[in-house]
Amino acid sequence: MPSTRKCLACDNDCLEMMMTDPMAPDPAVIRDLGDGLILRRSTAADAEPLAEFNADIHGDRDANTPDEGVGVWTRDLLRGDHPTFGAGDFTIVEDTRTGKTVSSLNLISQTWTYDGIPFGVGRPELVATHPDYRNRGLVRAQFEVVHQWSAERGHKVQAITGIPFYYRQFGYEMALSLGGGRIGYLPHVPRLKPDQAEPYRVRPVAEADLPFLVEVDAHAAKRSLIACPRDLDHWRYELFGKSERNVSRLEIRIVETPAGEPAGVLGHSQKLGASRVGVELFELRPGVSWVAVMPSVLRYLDAAGAAYAEREQKPYMALAFWLGEDHPAFQVAQTRLPDVRRPYAWYLRVADLLDFVRHIAPALERRLAASVTVGHTGELKLSFYRDGLRLLLQDGKLAAVESWTPTVADDGSAAFPGRTFLQLLFGYRSLEGLRSAFPDCWVDNDDARALLNALFPQQSSRFLPI
Repeated sequence: MPSTRKCLACDNDCLEMMMTDPMAPDPAVIRDLGDGLILRRSTAADAEPLAEFNADIHGDRDANTPDEGVGVWTRDLLRGDHPTFGAGDFTIVEDTRTGKTVSSLNLISQTWTYDGIPFGVGRPELVATHPDYRNRGLVRAQFEVVHQWSAERGHKVQAITGIPFYYRQFGYEMALSLGGGRIGYLPHVPRLKPDQAEPYRVRPVAEADLPFLVEVDAHAAKRSLIACPRDLDHWRYELFGKSERNVSRLEIRIVETPAGEPAGVLGHSQKLGASRVGVELFELRPGVSWVAVMPSVLRYLDAAGAAYAEREQKPYMALAFWLGEDHPAFQVAQTRLPDVRRPYAWYLRVADLLDFVRHIAPALERRLAASVTVGHTGELKLSFYRDGLRLLLQDGKLAAVESWTPTVADDGSAAFPGRTFLQLLFGYRSLEGLRSAFPDCWVDNDDARALLNALFPQQSSRFLPI
């Protein structure tokens, strides 16, 4: 088909005709999967059809009810203004006989921190396959591609949320807490007395609040082993870049004193879910009392829930604080939020464990220095049965991290079956917890036990991913 371009042979505004070779390969095509299917990169032109596809597959297909929020999220990602996501960051499997998308997923680049040490993460998301095309290896083919993209971008970890077991087949291990929290019901909301003024108020966020959000976010990250810090650009997109019905969008609010001094940040759902208002973000600046702020926040959320119920004509029954297992709000509101919900888990993949352990060495050395193993010199051989790692310690420093293979004559200092070491590495389980759950997880001696407990203590994580 003929197209035009600016003529380079003269200074005039004439246009030069050129012909596109119909036999030339499409640069967007990654792989021919056979049977009329191709795997290709997305373009901005895919925004609408891909949004419709994801809304359909992630919705209730039996009731013919698409998930509008997922469709809007897809459309937003392909709009071109996301800080780390481009129009080509979806993979698409297309049936060339119909021109329809039959499977897709994406990769959202972001930076997380491990005890304050930044590392790149690739987050696959919006994994979807039409029912007629399942069990053909289409998702596996796409994961091979996004894992390659992630490696090329320098990511050290891939992380995904999803259905039980499924992503283990692509090299992932459930190794980090996801969600969980506490729920309170309407009778648990404290009421103001007639002569009592609200000590804190909650207002919509504004552009001028961006530096405050970065400040509070950085303060909260210190409480979590794994964090996902946002800079000004990411917060600006979070507040003003996401469309109103985007399923990943939160209503962000500023908690402030009556004098207008900002005290904290609150992020809650845009609508009722299971008759509840869901809270995904709640942080205070240093020096502000959680005891003092919590009642005002509960009353604000209660009013929001009542407004949602009236707007949606649905019942409103509870406030759900999805803030993990250990959050300051829970320490001051145990009877206000009596219903405890256990967390699910993130799937994590670490393709080069040796590289990652070397990368976080400063954090590991800080732990040694603060433990009974301070100044230790020796070695720690970690067996994963087929392969392993050797950690060489010199005067409390990680002098070397090397690949090592266990043998019959030398099976190491400790052993971790499968990918279970990731659970220890990311603070998800304690050493004793793993030993209790897996009979083939063992520790050879007291020295190894002391070192492992010092290097990899169980530690909670709670964060909002990009």
